[in-house]
Amino acid sequence: MNAAPQPALPSPSRRLVLDQAARLFRGQGYAETSLRDIADACGMKTASLYYHFASKEEIVTAVLNTGVATVYDEARRNVDALGAGAAPEARLRTAIGAHLRALLELDDYTGANIRIFGHVPPHVRAATMAERDRYEDWWRDLLADTAARGAIKPGTDLRLVRLMLLGAMNWSVEWHRLRRGKADSVAAIARGLGDMVLLGILDQTAPPPVADRVRRAAARKG
Repeated sequence: MNAAPQPALPSPSRRLVLDQAARLFRGQGYAETSLRDIADACGMKTASLYYHFASKEEIVTAVLNTGVATVYDEARRNVDALGAGAAPEARLRTAIGAHLRALLELDDYTGANIRIFGHVPPHVRAATMAERDRYEDWWRDLLADTAARGAIKPGTDLRLVRLMLLGAMNWSVEWHRLRRGKADSVAAIARGLGDMVLLGILDQTAPPPVADRVRRAAARKG
């Protein structure tokens, strides 16, 4: 598996700009957040931002890359902590829980990433794809290893599993935010999503529907 990149630590002032920008992007969105908003939140003049960043687009690129790196590091670190001998189901459930925790609990960067990614200019999205690809490669490897260990039903399209799972987890930022005090705990969401992915939603012990029973009876008579 690819190791998460280790970017150089920004200066305190540069980090302040990124922290405030991430908070504003997460709360207001990309288009609604101006350079002046970011400067005001930092207690500095707008012109001072250019000492650290050439443009708003450079700021948002750094915020998006930091958000992905945060989720990647949280997922990889928690799965690695289980050890190589951990059961495949435990590894997948841990990855799901870590991803959701990073999105919903850790910081503004992860939430901003999900909320504004579709709203930034195309060249900004392109500048963040390498970071996203590294994280998706990690999930691809995790699912492939799980399948190789016999824990996934043969013939399962792992690409669809990956896309569905990441999409469901990422979208939780929106509905979890809207529900506010009524939202389930992150642990409960992770457990429920893990159950649906790993165990399915159909009750395999329930009797088959009437139509199925009729067809089966007709087949036996035939």
